[in-house]
Amino acid sequence: DGVTEVLAHRSDNLRDKFIEIPCSEDYDSHKRFEGCTPRKCGRGVTDAVITREEAERIRRIAERGLSLGGSDGGASILDLHSGALSLGKHFVNLYRYFGDKIQDIFTEEDFALYRDVRQRIQHRIAQVFGISSSAMYLTKPTFFSRMNSTAAKTTHDEYWHPHVDKVTYGSFDYTSLLYLSDYSKDFGGGRFVFMDADSNKTVEPRAGRVSFFTSGSENLHRVEKVQWGTRFAITISFTCDPEHGIGDPVL
Repeated sequence: DGVTEVLAHRSDNLRDKFIEIPCSEDYDSHKRFEGCTPRKCGRGVTDAVITREEAERIRRIAERGLSLGGSDGGASILDLHSGALSLGKHFVNLYRYFGDKIQDIFTEEDFALYRDVRQRIQHRIAQVFGISSSAMYLTKPTFFSRMNSTAAKTTHDEYWHPHVDKVTYGSFDYTSLLYLSDYSKDFGGGRFVFMDADSNKTVEPRAGRVSFFTSGSENLHRVEKVQWGTRFAITISFTCDPEHGIGDPVL
């Protein structure tokens, strides 16, 4: 792995940390949207946008939803937008599968909090990258993840491979992660790693911490395997292309 630097320790309380890095050429092979498509690239971490208490409330939404299913392997996802929920070795559509019972699991307040948190993260990304928040659109997949040390059963469970979001998803221009649990307290391993040519830069999750970055090859990354405990996070992604925009989930 070579040299590893820690960008954000769990014990840090970061108002704003931002590191600018040169943009890759990934954006050139897609249509450019003036005032949104990255011209300034980089990565940031902030503990000042979402409170720990809000993160705990959001984690409870994830826990309730994931209690209905869960992967046989170590990585489960819940996507409130599409309804995708890990179940055994497959996925089911939460809304079709559970129908009206959904009202017993989630409340309007849950979805309002989700929306509010998403908007605040969107505004912060826009502010840091000097773009207009209204030029950015939520895009899919945007999902909760729950990871533990259970061995992978399918390729969906293998979350630890290095990847580039723009290459994997195409529509992504800005990616964010809101952490919902604490590194070294709730789980071991599971740090987020930016893989640079000269060194690895890690972010240690803590509840309420937001890590965000431009989605191109300038931010090749992976997640370490979780060694013990349970790691919760939500990935919230944005595109500059209105055709790839999605709405907030509604109950």
